[in-house]
Amino acid sequence: MNPISNSASNNINNASTSAPAPSTRLHFGAIDAAAIAAQSSSVSYTSLIQTVTESFLSSMSVISASTGRSLDELDSGPSGLTHVPIGSEQRAILDDFERKKRARALAVPTNDNKVRRRLRRYGLPITLFGEGPGDRRDRLRDVMTSRFEGGMDIDGEETDDSDSEDDSDESEDEQEIDEEFFYPGGEYLAETRRYISQWSLPRASKRLAAQRAEIQVNLISRKKTKLEWFSHLKTFSFSASQIGDERPLGYCRFSPNSRLLATGSWSGLCKLWSIPDAERVLTLKGQKERVSGIAFHPGSTLSQTSGSLNLVTSGMDGKVNLHSFESELPIGELVGHEMRVARVNFHPSGRFIGTASFDKTWRLWDAETSIELLMQLGHSRQVFDIGFQCDGALVATAGMDAIGRVWDLRSGRSIMVLQGHVKPILTLDWSPNGHILATGSEDNSIRIWDVRQAKCTYTIPAHTNLVSNVKFWSAGDGYESKGASLNWKLTDSPRFRRGDDEDVDMDPSADMRDDDEEEDDKEDSGGLSLKKQLLTGGHLVSSSYDGTCKIFSEGDWKPLKSLAGLEGKVMGCDVSNDGKFIATASYDRTFKLFSPE
Repeated sequence: MNPISNSASNNINNASTSAPAPSTRLHFGAIDAAAIAAQSSSVSYTSLIQTVTESFLSSMSVISASTGRSLDELDSGPSGLTHVPIGSEQRAILDDFERKKRARALAVPTNDNKVRRRLRRYGLPITLFGEGPGDRRDRLRDVMTSRFEGGMDIDGEETDDSDSEDDSDESEDEQEIDEEFFYPGGEYLAETRRYISQWSLPRASKRLAAQRAEIQVNLISRKKTKLEWFSHLKTFSFSASQIGDERPLGYCRFSPNSRLLATGSWSGLCKLWSIPDAERVLTLKGQKERVSGIAFHPGSTLSQTSGSLNLVTSGMDGKVNLHSFESELPIGELVGHEMRVARVNFHPSGRFIGTASFDKTWRLWDAETSIELLMQLGHSRQVFDIGFQCDGALVATAGMDAIGRVWDLRSGRSIMVLQGHVKPILTLDWSPNGHILATGSEDNSIRIWDVRQAKCTYTIPAHTNLVSNVKFWSAGDGYESKGASLNWKLTDSPRFRRGDDEDVDMDPSADMRDDDEEEDDKEDSGGLSLKKQLLTGGHLVSSSYDGTCKIFSEGDWKPLKSLAGLEGKVMGCDVSNDGKFIATASYDRTFKLFSPE
């Protein structure tokens, strides 16, 4: 409120001599108090009003010498009230609100490529350290707002031609997505594809025939058999523990006859341990850095001699070494990867080796000649795991781009994209039924994929930390049969034979056959072979950095058992083919065995 001049105060004092003289300048808010005081002094109310009115009208044209000003200079509001002057801080806030309002009205590109081009036209850095697409767009919005307030052209040098160029870029991107990309292969690749096609088709036919026979079995009998197996799995408990190395263990794998366990250490050593005694029998050298992957030949400990290729290892140094059981040093090496080789695996035929590398490629090698048959691109980041389907026709790869792909080895096409994980995929495994695939990710979940439906059919919230390994149980040697002796040694002669056409190069009829398979060909759909068909792939085992290893049932994917006795990060796990053991490799430098009570 504005003060009344001194003349108005003097008039009020003359109207009421008994009223106390004000010691300070009189303000509008003191008029009521003066009127009350005058009324209490028996001064006429009417005469007082007249006096005050005259004084007020006479003061309208008077400007205070110190801080007052006339009412004509005041801005009147809609109610005749005057506005309170706005300070500098409030004015800055209002200006900021107005600026943000104008900024929201500006048409800022949403495409990150367009944002970069606009910043380049303004002569500004297209990206800053640690800046994401959202931050970059906000920065462009602020720049456009400043240019708008300064009267500059917010479009810069952008013309209709640049817009059409952006549209053409987008159309080119769409064409690239729809375009099929073929990587040139070597001279042996066509022959390899023909071999894989001829090798896989009979096995796929046999697998489908077994699954049709399984459907013919009474549903109640099938459920009873599986429930009994699930009850058996719940009895798995801690059996043995052994210190595997001076540094953490990163990987473990059972041999096909379930009498050996191979462990890979961060020291670069791969050690073979007897099962169930957990005694070291051989140390394989050759890796200069961490061992990242181990794979047994499908015929190792069954049909391969001790001097043949039995094991392959991969390491952080990018080396892939081939090993026999007669020497600590490798008998061969696969040369070609430029960076770390994360995982390695054998094709079911045993003739090929697949490797996944941090150079963003996966490769197919000839196991006999060590020749690189295929170098395949397809991932935008590092490839972390690779796995072959049981028929040998398909291969799945997954990596740090949170994407998995299923490839047809017979044609070289990518037939399915495994898209759903929000963080890198660290592990995958095929079910023995040939159409189910499990992937484990850094997002703590396991996803189940059906190749027939080309989609994810189930998501298991499996762990509270990243999933380091997933493994389906595949019934093999030792299940429903005698199996290898507990006194089996590396130097023992092979127990099984291979086909008659073994020495014929690239002949698909060269197939490893064991006693069980020969009996299965002679038996009908009943008996032990049917039980094996019902139960193989019946459960999934996973390990995690949350210090747990869990067993899940196939189909409904319910947790059956969380193995007790583990501490710290569990780096890997595996299930023996005879179904009697589960092994884990841990960060605490130990591997542990679990067996039914």
